[in-house]
Amino acid sequence: MTELQALRENYRSEKTALLAGLPTSLTASRGIHVRLRKLSALTDALLCTLGQRAGLPEQLALLAVGGFGRNQLFPHSDVDVLLLVPGSAAASSDAALCEKIEVFIHSCWDVGLEIGSSVRTVAECLEESQRDVTVQTSLLEARLVCGHAALFADFQQQFRAHLDVPAFCVAKTLEMQQRHHKYEDTPYALEPNCKESPGGLRDLQMILWVAQAAGLGSTWQELADSGLATPFEVRQIERNQALLCLIRARLHLLAGRREDRLVFDLQTAVAESFGYRSVAPDGTNLPIRASEALMRRYYWAAKAVSQLCQILLLNIDERRNPPTRPPQRINERFFDKGGMIEVASDDLYQRDPHAILETFLLYQTSAALQNLSARTLRALYNARGVMDSAFRRDPVNRAAFMRILQQPAGLTHAMRLMNQTSVLGRYLWPFRRIVGQMQHDLFHVYTVDQHILMVLRNVRRFFVAEHAHEYPFCSQLAAGWDKPWILYVAALFHDIGKGRGGDHSQIGAIEVRGFCRQHSPHGISREDALLIEFLVREHLTMSTVAQKQDLSDPDVIARFAQRVGSERYLTALYLLTVADIRGTSPKVWNAWKGKLLEDLYHATLRTLGGHSPDAAADIGARKREALVLLALSAQPFESHKALWDTLDLSYFMRHEAADIAWHTRHLSRHLATRRPVVRARQSLAGEGLQVMVYAADQRDLFARICGYFDQADFSILDARVHTTSNGYALDTFQVISPTLPEHYRELTHMVENDLTHTIEENGPLPEPGRRRLSRRAKSFPFAPRVTLRPDEKAQRWLLGISASDRAGLLYLVARVLAHHGLSVQLAKVSTLGERVEDTFLLQGPELQSSAQQIRIETEVLQALSS
Repeated sequence: MTELQALRENYRSEKTALLAGLPTSLTASRGIHVRLRKLSALTDALLCTLGQRAGLPEQLALLAVGGFGRNQLFPHSDVDVLLLVPGSAAASSDAALCEKIEVFIHSCWDVGLEIGSSVRTVAECLEESQRDVTVQTSLLEARLVCGHAALFADFQQQFRAHLDVPAFCVAKTLEMQQRHHKYEDTPYALEPNCKESPGGLRDLQMILWVAQAAGLGSTWQELADSGLATPFEVRQIERNQALLCLIRARLHLLAGRREDRLVFDLQTAVAESFGYRSVAPDGTNLPIRASEALMRRYYWAAKAVSQLCQILLLNIDERRNPPTRPPQRINERFFDKGGMIEVASDDLYQRDPHAILETFLLYQTSAALQNLSARTLRALYNARGVMDSAFRRDPVNRAAFMRILQQPAGLTHAMRLMNQTSVLGRYLWPFRRIVGQMQHDLFHVYTVDQHILMVLRNVRRFFVAEHAHEYPFCSQLAAGWDKPWILYVAALFHDIGKGRGGDHSQIGAIEVRGFCRQHSPHGISREDALLIEFLVREHLTMSTVAQKQDLSDPDVIARFAQRVGSERYLTALYLLTVADIRGTSPKVWNAWKGKLLEDLYHATLRTLGGHSPDAAADIGARKREALVLLALSAQPFESHKALWDTLDLSYFMRHEAADIAWHTRHLSRHLATRRPVVRARQSLAGEGLQVMVYAADQRDLFARICGYFDQADFSILDARVHTTSNGYALDTFQVISPTLPEHYRELTHMVENDLTHTIEENGPLPEPGRRRLSRRAKSFPFAPRVTLRPDEKAQRWLLGISASDRAGLLYLVARVLAHHGLSVQLAKVSTLGERVEDTFLLQGPELQSSAQQIRIETEVLQALSS
C-alpha cells in the first residue's frame, strides 16, 4: 500500500467513525457542532501532512475558507482552501512553487478530499474580493490551517482595511433577498433547501457575516454581549441552528453526496434516522407519517430562524445607521420609527395583550407603516406565552380580529405577517395545528397554512380593481358582493381540518361554526354563520360536479342547484372554488377547468332563477344560435339539415352552439365520406386545441385517437363522443401541449394530417409507451382506485379512476375499454398536479354482467399499476 493509499484509508476510517457518532435524535442536536469541528480538525491534519509531503514552502500560508473556514465541514461538503503565496507576483511565475502546489492539490484528490482551491497573493485576494462579494465573504471567515502565520496576519490586516463595510452589508442583504425570491420567499416549500431556503443555515451565516464585517461580533454570544441579541434569542438561534445542521449532515450521509435539499426521496429515510416512524411496532399506521413529523419539526425551526434573523438584521442595520430623527408618536402604545411600527416599551404586550392585534390593525390601516421594527418583532416573539386561551376568549381581541377581517385593504399582508410572527396560529388555535402541515395528495405544492393564505390572497384579489383583468367574471361577481369578509373567513377555515383524519371539510365546518358562535357579538349574524359553514363544508363540491359529472344532464344541474339553494350561496361557492383551485399549484388551474366551473355556475343560476331544466327549449335555443353563426359564415340555406338529421338530442345537449356550427360547417358535405375528417382549432376556452374527428365508427376508434395524442405528447382534458344514426363517430377533444400557444398553427396542421393517417391505417393498436412516474409520485405512492357504477338513470355506466399521473394514462384505460367493446360517450379528465381523477360515461353489453364488470375493473387497475 502506497503512502497516499494509507492516508486515504486512515482518513476514511476516522471520518466514518466520527460521523457514526452523529446525534440520532433531533432533541440532542447540540452535539452536531462538536462532530463538525472534529471533522474539520481531522481534515486540517491531513492537509498539513499533504502540504509537508508536497514540499510546500514555509513562506506559504494554507487557509481554510467558506464553511471549512467556519469549522463547519459537513460530510460531503467541498474542502475550500486558499494557498496564500508571498510577494506581489502570481504563483504561476515561480515554476518550482507551481509544481509543488500541483502535487499538493493532486494528492488531496487522491486521498479523497473534494477540494476547491485557489492560489493567490494578498494583492490578488484584495483585487478579486473587490469584484466578487462571494469571494469577499469567503475571505472574511478565512482561518490559518498551517504555514506562515505572519503572512496570514498581514492578509487579515489588509483585507480589513480594504473592506467597504456599507457596500458589503448592502450586497449581502440584496443577495439574501434574491435567494429568498428564488425559493418563493417561504420556508414552507415541500422540498426545502436546508442551507439556502428562507429560514435555512445561510440566513444565520449572513447575519454573522454582516455583524463580523461591521465589527459587532463574530459569534452569537458576542452579538448578545454587544446588545444586538438577548440571551433568550441566542439560545433559540443556537438550538435551531444545531437542528438544521444535524438534518443537513444526515442528508449528506444518506444521499452519499452533497445534498442540501430535503427531497421527497430522502425525507422518510432522514426521518427514520432520527427515530420517527410511520408504522407502530404492532404494525398499525401512526397518525402522521415519519416524513410529516420530520418536516413539521423542520418548518418550526425554519420559521423561528426567519423571525430571529429579521430581528437581528434590523438591529444591526440600526446600529450601523442610527435614525436621523426621533420616532413619531402614533398613540400611547406605538411610535412610527421611519415607517416601522415601534412599541412604546419592551413589555407592552405583557402589560397590555390587547395591543398585539392592534399592531396588525395599525399595520393594515396605515399606508405609511410598511413593517414592524426590531423592537416590536422581539416583543411579539417574547409575548407568545401571553396568547393563551384567555387571550383567545377576550371579547376585545375577538372584536379586533373581526375588524382586521373587515378592513377594505391590507388583509393579505396583515395575515401573512401574523403568520410569520406566530400570532395567527396563537389566536386561531386550529390554524396552529396546520402550520407546516405537509399535504400528500400529489397536487398541492404548499403546506396547508401557506395554501390557506394563498387562497385568501386569491379571494382578496377578486375585490381589488387592479386585478380585475386576471379573472374578469370573478371580479364582476365580487363587485356585487356586500360582505367580502364572509369569503375571507371561509378561506381561512376551508382546509383547517386537514391532518386530523376523517373528512377535513366536515372538521372544518365544525371549527368554523365555533368561530362564528364566538364572534357573533362582533358582527357575524346567524345568516352569515350558516353561509360560512356551508362554504367550508361544501368547498370541494362545485369542482367535483364540474370536473366529474355530465353538465349537459339537467338532473345533474337540478341536484346541484338544490344543494346550494340560492344565488347568494352559489356565487360565494363559485368564488371560493376558483380561489381554492388556483391556490393549490400553478399546474392545476387551466382555462378548461375555468370554463367548466363558469358553465356550471350559469346553468345553476338559471335553475335557481326559476328556469326549470327544459331539454327541448335549450336544444331549440342552441340550434337557432348555431344557425345564426352558420348564416354569418355564408353557409348555403339548409346545408345543416342532412347532418342534423343524423344527430340525436344528446348531441345537441352536450355541445354549445359555436361547436355545433363548427361541426356543421366542416361536415355538411362529408356525411358519407370514406376518409376520416379531422379538424382542429384553437380552443374557445382560451387554452389548447379543440379537435373534431368524424369517421366511420369502429370498436377501437376512441383508443386509437387516445394513442395518437399520447405519442404526439398531447394531454386530453375532455372528450365528447357521439355516434350518428348513419354509423359515424363524431368526437370532440380538448387537448393541450407544452408547445402551445406559440405554435398552435403548426400543431393544428400536424394534428389534422397525422391523426387522419392514424385512423386510416386501422392496424393493431400500438403498445403504450413506458413512461416513468415523476419523482414526487414515486415518493408519495398513490394507490390507484377504480369505481364502476350505473348512472342515476341506470341506463349507462360511470367509470371513475384515480391514479398518479403519467403520460399516456388515458390511452392505457382506452385500450382496456376497446378490448371489451365498450362505447365511451363522455370522458372527463381532471389532472390535479401529480394525480388524475378521470370519469368515463360508458355503454356496452358486457356491462350487464357482474362477472364482466369485475373483470373490466381488474384490468383497468392492472393498467393503472403497470
